[in-house]
Amino acid sequence: MRKFIIPAVVLAAVASAALPAAAQSYGHHGRPPVHQAGYGSWQSINARQVNLDRRIDQGVRTGQLSRREASRLRGEFNGLLRLEANYRRGGLTAWERTDLDRRFDRLSAQVRNERHDRDNRRG
Repeated sequence: MRKFIIPAVVLAAVASAALPAAAQSYGHHGRPPVHQAGYGSWQSINARQVNLDRRIDQGVRTGQLSRREASRLRGEFNGLLRLEANYRRGGLTAWERTDLDRRFDRLSAQVRNERHDRDNRRG
């Protein structure tokens, strides 16, 4: 009996994870919105915040970001957190969500560029 329960639970978990991906909506040209284009699946705002914070920390640890670069990126990141909190006060509208996604995309690109600009390499 136990041999059948464990695979059934695993199958149910995999099926439930696949449903949201199959049900996502696409734009009028059949392409995913911009904030989905770079990711395998849609990410929540909170997940994007955690990811950006981790990438900045990792850049400092590996020496890809100077303290000055990281400080500037963190300042922009904290500004986005304040903007999100302000937007959420009255409820997050579709326009506000799109605006936050666009701003997170821009900051993510800045983190990527700063980490790979080779101006803070050791040696």
